[in-house]
Amino acid sequence: MEAGEGRFPKQRQVLILLLLMGVQAGWEPHRYYVMEETESGSFVANLAKDLGLGVRDLAARGARVVSEDNKPLLQLDLQTGELILNEKLDREELCGPTDPCVMHFQVLLKKTTEVFRAELLVRDINDHSPEFPEREMTLKIPENSPPGSVFPLKKAQDLDVGNNNVQNYNIGPNSHFHVSTHNREDGRKYPELVLDKELDREEQAELRLTLTALDGGSPHRSGTVQIRILVLDVNDNAPEFAQMLYEAQVPESSPVGSLIVKVSARDLDTGTNGEISYSLFYSSQEISKTFELSSVSGEIRLIEKLDFETISAFELDIEASDGGGLSGKCSVSIKVLDVNDNSPELTISSLTSPITENSPETEVALFRIRDRDSGENGRMVCSIQDDIPFVLKPSVENYYRLVTEGALDRETTAEYNITITVTDLGTPRLKTEHTITVQVSDVNDNAPAFTQSSYTLFVRENNSPALHIGSVSATDRDSGTNAQVTYSLLPTHDPHLALASLVSINADSGHLFALRSLDYEALRAFEFRVGAADRGSPALSSDALVRVVLVDDNDNAPFVLYPLQNGSAPCTELLPRQAEAGSLVTKVVAVDGDSGQNAWLSYQLLKATEPGLFGVWAHNGEVRTARLLSERDAARHRLLVLVKDNGEPPLSATVTLHVLLVDGFSQPYLPLPEAAPERAQADSLTVYLVIALASVTSLFLFSVLLLVAVRLCRRRRAASEGRCSVPGGRFPGHLVDVSGTGTLSQSYQYEVCLMGGSESNEFKFLKPIFPSILGQDSGRKLEGNPTFQSNLSF
Repeated sequence: MEAGEGRFPKQRQVLILLLLMGVQAGWEPHRYYVMEETESGSFVANLAKDLGLGVRDLAARGARVVSEDNKPLLQLDLQTGELILNEKLDREELCGPTDPCVMHFQVLLKKTTEVFRAELLVRDINDHSPEFPEREMTLKIPENSPPGSVFPLKKAQDLDVGNNNVQNYNIGPNSHFHVSTHNREDGRKYPELVLDKELDREEQAELRLTLTALDGGSPHRSGTVQIRILVLDVNDNAPEFAQMLYEAQVPESSPVGSLIVKVSARDLDTGTNGEISYSLFYSSQEISKTFELSSVSGEIRLIEKLDFETISAFELDIEASDGGGLSGKCSVSIKVLDVNDNSPELTISSLTSPITENSPETEVALFRIRDRDSGENGRMVCSIQDDIPFVLKPSVENYYRLVTEGALDRETTAEYNITITVTDLGTPRLKTEHTITVQVSDVNDNAPAFTQSSYTLFVRENNSPALHIGSVSATDRDSGTNAQVTYSLLPTHDPHLALASLVSINADSGHLFALRSLDYEALRAFEFRVGAADRGSPALSSDALVRVVLVDDNDNAPFVLYPLQNGSAPCTELLPRQAEAGSLVTKVVAVDGDSGQNAWLSYQLLKATEPGLFGVWAHNGEVRTARLLSERDAARHRLLVLVKDNGEPPLSATVTLHVLLVDGFSQPYLPLPEAAPERAQADSLTVYLVIALASVTSLFLFSVLLLVAVRLCRRRRAASEGRCSVPGGRFPGHLVDVSGTGTLSQSYQYEVCLMGGSESNEFKFLKPIFPSILGQDSGRKLEGNPTFQSNLSF
């Protein structure tokens, strides 16, 4: 397609309209008649019958009457289909001298647009009498005028037309004159005074006659004027015009004061008989207010603006009179030339707004255009802007339909300002612009859209119930109720998540609330979906994912896993006296239910039986010796260790450790719990023996030998029965290291057996035993096996 093609799609539509107008012009319109002065509300015609439509069809198709000048002269009764007068008509006011008086109107059917042309002919009634322009006419007639001389008289004016206009003239009885009535080319009648008998100034210098104008109405109406006749001395040369008809063409845009034409006459007489003055022989109201004739120069000038659309031509009768009473006549024809001084007119007949956005091709407006100029000045082109989804479709009789090209989208454009431009083809071109506003009504065609596809909310545990924990937000591009969004919690697919007891949502604002206090240690995070639905019909919806993450509070103190503090007997750790400085004694194992820095544990030695002997590593809880052991160090030691987290404020727990210093694992330093009374008794016997040695040496030796013998017998008996000595104190069955700071990651059980009869006091064996086996057989092994079993954590 070339660049110039497609620029004028709407101009082509106008050409089509003009062709349609040419076809329509051949159709014969309906014609109706009415007498002027008929009362308002009078019946004119049965319009429904004439159009071949039913009364219901008129109402259903939105019938209305549109007059040519937009004057509400007629009214259509949709109940009966009758055309009635809307006001009393005055033919003279509507049409003036024009005959016949025809008022054009159209019958417009909106739905399935159709236009019927019609005419209303207003018939004249004889409601005006003839009137002469002056009350008295003066004629100067020379006394030597021969019989049969004709003297023109000013005609009477009657606003009625046809037979109701002036039809005849007559004068009262006299002996010198009679009146002859003649017809002009335009059909109007004018009188002439005819001399029947010679005049004699000396006998009668002045005559008075009564001229009567009669119309043809029924009954007749008449008007009279006095004719004063002055009999003059002989003046034998009358003024003569250079031409009997002057023609002039004047553009309607000519300014006031413009010279239209100049008439000229001459008289062969001399003196006063040769002095000529010009006057309008007959002057209607339109002529006298539009033109001015100079009585001296004969120039005709414009004194009021012309309007071609009102009057397109004027006919003037000019009389030239000399001082002797003689006169001559000529005619002046003035044709008004049309100028493109009227902009096109646009009348909206119907307008539909708002329009539903998803409607197919829809008629928005029906309007009519008109230009009062003629020819090319009256031809018109109609168009709208190109960047809107609307088109103009020509109808009939200068009517256009403004329709949509297809379905509209309110979310893209909710309102259109459509400028209709009507341009004529005159020079210069005139145009009229009319802007109409078309609203687009909403349809629920957009679902709510969340501002985020997913939301992450952080909530600190131990919150108060009904706490606002966050919000979700969705917007809807629709309007009104179609854009009102309500929020709801969607059912969760996790059967273990009781969502209804955890959170709630405000249906109007999207605010989320925690229904109860949440515990980080029980539920660290959960997620659910939130729905947003509009209130349209049908309702549209969307959803978004919400993830709630709990933030830990330091609400859990450290818990000591090892050594256990709820045992029936304290746990005792064995430490050889030969251990070097930095030797591992045991490890305190603790956990914290919190997370992050709230679960970072540190260890501290609060109290010790002998300060400086033991130390605790702050990060892993290992208890190690701070120096070498000596014989002077006590055999039993009690340590109090503090376990503290790094929360704010910090929480802590304490654990008590018992450490027993032994010379070697082969010596039975730890008697069984049931031998504790015998040990106490032996200690007291030793005291007595010491006292006895101090007093009697012999008794001391005997006692020592006796004691040695008794112990040897007891050891032999135990060895023969297969039992091993067991150190006092209980060891926990299972130890789990959760810190990963260097100790064993699993719990091991070791079976230790010390041989009483061994001279070297060494271990019989040391091997790991699975916890499950130990748990099942520990009772049986302790009862039937002298091998000593103990749980040690390394």
